[in-house]
Amino acid sequence: MTDDHALYAVSPLDGRYSGRTDALAPYVSEAALMRARVEVEAEYVLALADLDAVPLELVGDERTALRDAYKTFDAADADLVKRIETEGALGHAATNHDVKAVEYFLREHAPARAHSWIHFGLTSEDVNNLAYRLLVDGAITAVLTPELRGLRDDLVSFAHDYADLPMLARTHGQPATPTTFGKEMAVYAARLGRALARITDAVDGLTGKLAGASGTWAAHTAAFPDVDWRSFAARFVDSLGLAYAEPTTQVNPCDDLTAVFDAVAGANGVLEDLAVDAWLYVSQRYLGQDAADGETGSSTMPHKVNPIDFENAEGNLAKANSDLGFLGDSLTTSRLQRDLSDSTVKRNIGAAFAHCLLAYRKLGDGLDAVTPNEAVLREDLRANPEVIGEAVQTILRREGHDDAYERVKALTRGERVSLDDFKELFASLDIDADTRDELLALTPERYVGVAADIARDA
Repeated sequence: MTDDHALYAVSPLDGRYSGRTDALAPYVSEAALMRARVEVEAEYVLALADLDAVPLELVGDERTALRDAYKTFDAADADLVKRIETEGALGHAATNHDVKAVEYFLREHAPARAHSWIHFGLTSEDVNNLAYRLLVDGAITAVLTPELRGLRDDLVSFAHDYADLPMLARTHGQPATPTTFGKEMAVYAARLGRALARITDAVDGLTGKLAGASGTWAAHTAAFPDVDWRSFAARFVDSLGLAYAEPTTQVNPCDDLTAVFDAVAGANGVLEDLAVDAWLYVSQRYLGQDAADGETGSSTMPHKVNPIDFENAEGNLAKANSDLGFLGDSLTTSRLQRDLSDSTVKRNIGAAFAHCLLAYRKLGDGLDAVTPNEAVLREDLRANPEVIGEAVQTILRREGHDDAYERVKALTRGERVSLDDFKELFASLDIDADTRDELLALTPERYVGVAADIARDA
């Protein structure tokens, strides 16, 4: 067996689907976590050096070298950090501690006089909480959000292109007041737009903690009692693009991360609804699918073109939301001031995001491969003229017929009717000629209200 061969990966995210999820690697991989930790540690040393009370001066080249430690961080650096942790390297015994390994790695990029200031007064969670939030921000902002915006753009295009294409609605799965295909896509576009706004707000609300082993700045205050460490921490966290969290225990409470996971899950819920509806529209032949040359739909039924992209998206969205729910439930609790159960749990954030990304791309593929089948849509409308019954009874109510609903119900409920049946009803009614002409002009294809306008406004 070849360890780095995708076909031997334990997870399908790193195996079968690796080509579709690798865009997340710079944000959710173990190497990405190492790099983010190096960034936090390096910037922290630089911030300390800017304090008048701290006897550390770092000049231009030294500052550049510290920042290059994370800006040029590559696979060889990641391997080195891992060796320091598990085997020992650079004159250090194996740390068996991932954050301590980062500290020793950073010493290679700093002058000797700065070594004692790397990780000065910090607990590992000071570094980890900041690093993870930087990665979550990057993964969502650089990868997931653009994919979601692309899906929303696809839905808007469907809404505009098919704003006028009438379609039978199916409330409770039964023939109902007609709509247009474009309007139905506009609904999803609007829902996804609102979900995107929630995600943006949640990411903007990510917080950072830097307050020592119990959230009291005890070590820092013992060493430099005259420094306003709370103000220092607030400035430092802000410099990383995060909101300062205080008060905390050793742990930064993960309510902010839970808000992000919940917002992403909300978008996923919209898309799972879309995937299911698209699957149903394909099964009803409302949507036609492109048949890719050489592709097999069924191993035994050669005629089949299966809606596999929508099915794959549905499954991955469900899996993603299960994982996101677990993350939110798990990470908002910590025994007393700190326990390590979150350490292994947080390493699964990437898997949850990867299932999201896979679903978004599969759903996009599915949308790219379908086209509304106008002939089928119109045929279905003409086969269900009973749906104009709503319009008929509403117009008759307007004309003062208090038994209008009952008259139309007697004609249509549970019955197959034709437009001729409606014409017979209209002929029997005591109505003026203009109202009768208004009723005679009703057809399922034209009974769509302002659906087209709604679609064009998407």
